[in-house]
Amino acid sequence: MKLTLKIWRQKNASDKGGFATYPVDHVSKDMSFLEMLDVLNENLTEKGEDPVHFDHDCREGICGTCSLYINGKPHGPLQTTTCQLHMRSFNDGETITIEPWRAKAFPVLKDLVVDRSAFDRIIQAGGYVSVNTGGVPDANEIPIPKTVADLAMDAAQCIGCGACVAACKNASAMLFTSAKISQLALLPQGQVERKTRAEKMVAQMDAEGFGACTNTGACEAECPKGISITNIARMNREYFSAVVSSENM
Repeated sequence: MKLTLKIWRQKNASDKGGFATYPVDHVSKDMSFLEMLDVLNENLTEKGEDPVHFDHDCREGICGTCSLYINGKPHGPLQTTTCQLHMRSFNDGETITIEPWRAKAFPVLKDLVVDRSAFDRIIQAGGYVSVNTGGVPDANEIPIPKTVADLAMDAAQCIGCGACVAACKNASAMLFTSAKISQLALLPQGQVERKTRAEKMVAQMDAEGFGACTNTGACEAECPKGISITNIARMNREYFSAVVSSENM
């Protein structure tokens, strides 16, 4: 396959940045998208040019590190992570436009690499549970209905890639935040901080500069793990319950 790549290049956070065009040849349809970029970077390095910087780690669709906006969609044309996207999803001779996530809360560090530490700070604000010290309790001591356990595990699948933010026209992080709130709010272990968790995490989400939910469902449609927007409704219930409890204290 022969392809033309239009890639966003930006030296640092203060640089204006812009698109650069690169031709690539001998691309196998069995390559992953990141492997194709590796080939491009090998060619650029051989020419003494600066390779394209992009995030990657496990390359198994688990870590959520790879964050590319491909032809107007987070992670490209399929509902999967960029590392699990293969070149057979594209046509010979096609022009592919590659950009970083575009969000105020995700500043570009270099080229396609963005700073997603805002997600970490949201977790730090309330995404934890308190446990008593001592021996580890038996897992069967706290019976949890399977339907509840399934909902909690579905929410826990969120890998924090940021595709939901990239897909939303308001750059909202509500799907991510609601998934992290839901996975704890649904389980007995998460009840200690339940009255304050949602309030603190939503406040941190707003402080980071993420926008409001648009209710279009674009986040769910692009999420590589299929996180449901029903978690946003649960987060709203948790938040309003926490606010009412705080006002009545």
